[in-house]
Amino acid sequence: MSRDPLLQPYQLKHLTLKNRIMTTSHEPAYPEDGMPKDRYRAYHEERAKAGVALAMTAGSAAVSKDSPPVFNNVLAYRDEVVPWIQRLTDGCHEHGCAVMIQLTHLGRRTTWNKGNWLPSVSSSKHREPAHKAFPKLLEDWDIARIINDFADAAERMKAGGMDGIELQAYGHLIDQLWSPLSNDLTGPYGADTLENRLRFPLDVLAAVRKRVGDEFIVGFRYTADEAQKGGITAEEGLEISKRLAATGQVDFLNVIRGRIHTDPAMTDVIPVQGMASAPHLDFAGAVKAATGMPTFHAARIPDVATARHAVSAGLLDMVGMTRAHMADPHIVKKIMEGREEDIRPCVGATYCLDRIYQAGDALCIHNPATGRELTMPHTIPAAEEPKRVVVIGAGPAGLEAARVAAERRHAVTVFEAADAPGGQVRLTAQTPRRREMIGIIDWRMAQCAARDVEFRFNTWAEAEDVTALNPDVVIVATGGLPNLELFETGAETGHVVSAWDLISGDVKPAANVLIYDESGDHPALQAAEIAAAAGATVEVMTPDRTFAPDIMAMNLVPYMRSLQDKDVTFTVTRRLLGVAKDGNRLTATIGTDYSGFTREQHYDQVVVNYGTLPLDELYFALRPLSSNLGEVDHDALIEGRPQAVRSNADGAFQLFRIGDAVSARNTHAAIYDALRLVKDL
Repeated sequence: MSRDPLLQPYQLKHLTLKNRIMTTSHEPAYPEDGMPKDRYRAYHEERAKAGVALAMTAGSAAVSKDSPPVFNNVLAYRDEVVPWIQRLTDGCHEHGCAVMIQLTHLGRRTTWNKGNWLPSVSSSKHREPAHKAFPKLLEDWDIARIINDFADAAERMKAGGMDGIELQAYGHLIDQLWSPLSNDLTGPYGADTLENRLRFPLDVLAAVRKRVGDEFIVGFRYTADEAQKGGITAEEGLEISKRLAATGQVDFLNVIRGRIHTDPAMTDVIPVQGMASAPHLDFAGAVKAATGMPTFHAARIPDVATARHAVSAGLLDMVGMTRAHMADPHIVKKIMEGREEDIRPCVGATYCLDRIYQAGDALCIHNPATGRELTMPHTIPAAEEPKRVVVIGAGPAGLEAARVAAERRHAVTVFEAADAPGGQVRLTAQTPRRREMIGIIDWRMAQCAARDVEFRFNTWAEAEDVTALNPDVVIVATGGLPNLELFETGAETGHVVSAWDLISGDVKPAANVLIYDESGDHPALQAAEIAAAAGATVEVMTPDRTFAPDIMAMNLVPYMRSLQDKDVTFTVTRRLLGVAKDGNRLTATIGTDYSGFTREQHYDQVVVNYGTLPLDELYFALRPLSSNLGEVDHDALIEGRPQAVRSNADGAFQLFRIGDAVSARNTHAAIYDALRLVKDL
């Protein structure tokens, strides 16, 4: 039997959890019509069959009709959820994984113009800044109704075979009542005493217990320290923890520290790359020490060493590695097999969370099989017939193509013009706060090395270099170079530099800098950080109505914290029309899409971020030599069938291009291009 602390069983009431690793509640936004159907089930089942002990599903499931989901949550208030919950629990139980679900009423953390268009309700008269709906103050009949809704939902989850439930009390309605910052009620549920603030959660708990009985597992995930003036303090949070334990009706505590009412606050609760790992772990340990209760916790615990410490030091009983399992659902299996070095790292990009907060579905920036378990493999099967595969480019797309091809048992050679792999990711990692991104490259290089992939660095591949290898398949992943042309103007842009120039250090910032961003992604704000840190006056300008939309909510926070105390301004709805030399300075002509207004503005330097243009010369040189003339059968690609286009009888090999060698997109798209093409070669 293993002596690894993470692999020891844990007894939670009557339930034996086979190890100490769990995925905490999170909503990947995979439900269909509010139901956790096959995609949702397959996502959790993949982690269950790889050894996760406990899957805490949903984040959160809504118990009431006036708690409409803001990002496609499970609707626990509908009776038809029960058979779908049963399928989900059966799928995980089959692999020895316990399953629970988080239940909530969102309160003011939603809006009124979804679902049944009912007014949002809260104990607060203030809107939540993140969701912006002004709530109705709860009346007594609202409170009674919602308490009953919690009990109804818990009963449905028990009927669906769940092992337990978790009541959500951070940012949502229960927390809104027990926080002095968000309770404007008077009377028995008012903010005047802690007893009154705790009355609603304890009434919910009592109603749930009455409905599901004493054996069913019930816990709380809650903020035990709001880390904000006027809010719940750490001392009061410990008192709340003790009172929950003293009820005798709570089976576990899942500890949160902080608030989630704004993007910055949520980013402190759920840190992104460049922020400290496990910042609240010691506090969770203090709750465990004070209460003696089974204690769970997750907040950027991305690596096995930190998780192992959390358990071995007695800080936690169950450790949540949720984003880590989005990057690699097979963490537990790899620990058990002594293959920790094979674990695909979570790089903290938080592409997963930022997507759901923009009404998308959760996807991992460098594991495109996550959330696509019904169509994409996490484990690559060997091909029946080995082939000779040549990949040009060792960025994220090229390395993924090489990795997957090698796992298919093909013989792989990779050409790379630079002296090191990484492409744009290596450039991204030049920013200290984003250096973890290089893990995307390092992991793939290690996987390729273990499978004898041949790399030829410092080699600018020509067509004859490729054909000399007699390949069966050629994959062009050469990426792109910055596009410095202004939109549909034909304007001469020889006086501008790219965001890449500043990030790489090839160009130093001037004194007065315009960062013109028509792409909306990271390079513009990375360049702005560099210029501002050098003491420049910086203006970030976009023709769009918001700036940096592709960076999204949580990833924007570190940029704002870095820039707002410096001489940086943000200008929206202004379009750069041209740049002319004016002595030692530059004159920018600026217009807008909203009118015929134009003006001239003087700068010392103009930096453009406008995506990339494909480096595609090699692709077009190889195209007439290929059997498919570069054509891709989109139906076959989408449906998971091998590419079978043969439009050139004289062609000697299949030719494909992926990633930014096709068009400017993002890292996830580049890696997904590679996986879904090469898995069928």
